Amino acid sequence: MDIREALVALNMVGHVGPIRLRQLLETFGDARAVLAATEDQLLRVHGVGAETARAISHWEEDVDLAAELKRTQEFGCRIVTQLDEEYPALLREIYDPPIVLYILGRLLSSDNNGVAMVGSRQNTPYGLETARRLTYQLAYAGVTVVSGGARGIDTAAHQGALSAKGRTLAVLGTGINLVFPPENAQLFERIASNGAVLTQFPFGRPPDKQSFPIRNRIVAGMTLGTVVVEANVSSGALITAHFATDYGRQVFAVPGRIDSPRSKGCHDLIKKGAKLCEGVEDILSEFEYLFPPSQRPETPAATGQLPGLELPDTERRLMALLESGEMDIDTLIRSSGLPPASASASLFSLEMKRLVRQLPGKRFVRQAS
Repeated sequence: MDIREALVALNMVGHVGPIRLRQLLETFGDARAVLAATEDQLLRVHGVGAETARAISHWEEDVDLAAELKRTQEFGCRIVTQLDEEYPALLREIYDPPIVLYILGRLLSSDNNGVAMVGSRQNTPYGLETARRLTYQLAYAGVTVVSGGARGIDTAAHQGALSAKGRTLAVLGTGINLVFPPENAQLFERIASNGAVLTQFPFGRPPDKQSFPIRNRIVAGMTLGTVVVEANVSSGALITAHFATDYGRQVFAVPGRIDSPRSKGCHDLIKKGAKLCEGVEDILSEFEYLFPPSQRPETPAATGQLPGLELPDTERRLMALLESGEMDIDTLIRSSGLPPASASASLFSLEMKRLVRQLPGKRFVRQAS
């Protein structure tokens, strides 16, 4: 067993988190030595109680390391530790970085220039449209969009980045082999192909009330800033924002209706010092040293459409149908033969490219050139 495998084993032991692991490594030197320590030796480490000491000293009784490594290989993912260059640089800087990361897809150095977008699972059309528009524009400017893969704003954030053919990362609150929510299976496949799906949890770990806050700290910790779009006062998105503040990262909040409960969390963040976000420039202006205006591509709003972009087949089909005039979304889905989710995503992408316009009643028309 090498040091990396020892870290994987420690990550699978209950009661061993990042902070406690740091204390153990300071005492014993490396992960292999921690696993080899006796119960009495472990009890001498500050903060290590009897339950934790026994779990570590008898780790082979509960942890099947060989099976976990085999599952990783068969699933097609990799395990990255803090010893590896691929481990996100910003994540190393927080006080409780994950021991290991299971990664499906690839992390790039450019992902260090990432921005998180989070929000409520219960949202309004305004929230979904705002999240998709902002992440489309961020991804088009070269920003990696990071979110949690959940229903609602998270899903919209990933969809917006993918529509711009940009990079997006989904941080899971489950083992990497579990799809939660189940309807996002196809979305996760697209994210892994255009970025990465990652988690700190071992295979088979189901979602629970503890796993999501743990996930949220990774979302905040590996990004330059966090944008909150729609959140009530008890939303988990505010946990991510608080982690971002603790880590010294910028927090942005999108305002909403003053009479909407889903706006109260964002308005409270603004009152407490979060930056009001009315458009993508409010985000990019905070990071001008990374994305100077002179080096950014012109936005679709400025140019009318993306220069030199060949439309994918799904978008071409919809554009062809709209040649005869405006059409409602149900007719477009039926006539195109596309799955509803694919048609909706393609229509949104065409809107962002200023090629189609949405009319009242979910009707669409080609944009005049």
